[in-house]
This record gives sequence, structure tokens and C-alpha cells, in this order.
Amino acid sequence: MKTAQEYFDEYAVSHQNETNKAIHYICVPLIFFSIIGLLMNIPTTFLENTLGLYNPLLENWAAIIGIVISVFYLKLGFWYFLEMLFVILLCIIGNFWLGNNFHLFYASIIIFVLAWIGQFYGHKVEGAKPSFLKDLEFLLIGPLWVIQKLGKKKK
Repeated sequence: MKTAQEYFDEYAVSHQNETNKAIHYICVPLIFFSIIGLLMNIPTTFLENTLGLYNPLLENWAAIIGIVISVFYLKLGFWYFLEMLFVILLCIIGNFWLGNNFHLFYASIIIFVLAWIGQFYGHKVEGAKPSFLKDLEFLLIGPLWVIQKLGKKKK
């Protein structure tokens, strides 16, 4: 497995244009957030009825998938794991709020589609294909890359 820095360096190759970067700072978190929202719409009755499993954590596919992808971040480093765990938890809380005030499924679809339109526009401006077309792991690297980039700007 590559190191976090190797992933960041490879991801940065197709994210040099300032407009594309700015779009990514907005759209990558929105895509991540909307995916969490979409996962929260999947019924958990399979887990409860078929497997006989019941756990408050398992009431939500976003939490289950969040745990699974957290292993990827933990392999990159403990602090990356903690950062992304915090982001995942914020997304789940934010989507609970969204679901209490709007129709979560439709809101998530709208956010997802609009954010991807932004992403592809950014890559058109950049003149480079999105990194995930080369390696699907970059779908997990994108949110972490944004956190690292935004964190450096504050220092």
C-alpha cells in the first residue's frame, strides 16, 4: 500500500489549477456528505431480520461503511484516521439534521449530482481526468487531501 504522501503527491498532479482546487475544496466534502446521506437511506432490515443482528450502530449503513473505510485511513496513519473519523461523524450528524428538516434521499441526490457537475467542470478547467478514473482509492483520498490542504492554509 502507498503511503499517504505518495497518494497526496499523485492526487496533486491532476489538481494544479487554482480554480479546480477551489472547486474541489467545496465539492469533495459535499460529495462525501451526500454519499453518507445516501447510505443512511438504505434500510437495515437485512441485518436485523436475516442475520439476527441488532445494534444501535448497525441502524445506519453510513456508520457501517464508515467503520470499513476507517481501516483504510488507519493504515495511512493514526492522525489521518482520527481526522476522517471526525469528518464521518460530522457527516452522519449533519445528515440526521438534514433528514429531520428535508427529505434526506432527495437532498442527498441533489447535492451529489451538483457536486459532481462541479468536479467535472473543475477537471475540464484543469485539463486533466479525475484521479479516481485511474485508481478508485482516490475516492477515499480526495476528502483527506482537502483536509490536509485546508489545514495547511491555516498555518
